[in-house]
Amino acid sequence: MVEHHDGNPLEKFFRDLRTEISTDQETLRTLIRKLGAEESSVRKARAWITQKIGQMKIGTADADDRFGLLQALEALALGIAGKKLLWRLLGAIASHRPEFEETDFRRLETRVEEQVTRVEAERLQTAREIF
Repeated sequence: MVEHHDGNPLEKFFRDLRTEISTDQETLRTLIRKLGAEESSVRKARAWITQKIGQMKIGTADADDRFGLLQALEALALGIAGKKLLWRLLGAIASHRPEFEETDFRRLETRVEEQVTRVEAERLQTAREIF
């Protein structure tokens, strides 16, 4: 998405989100390793994450494709909602898993809430521009 919006205001929006998503991916990989998961499990989780990020590319032929942008924002919102539920679930069981002691799930939930707010604002703005 960043490449499709080079030089316009959405470039920073998508660049910042991509950075945060990459950080969250690494956090998830770290948690998987702490649980002693086998490499195949890590690959599956990585493939799932990559698939979710790939959904952001729906309909992004060019920066002027507002419907494509709306589709991409919808897919991104769904992925972020899933991540929000994942952090909430892991936070709820963290006190029973010593592997999770050092993970700040409140911070992760706060960041995902900020992502939800930003993506939702852009999604609604794009919808208003289309309709």
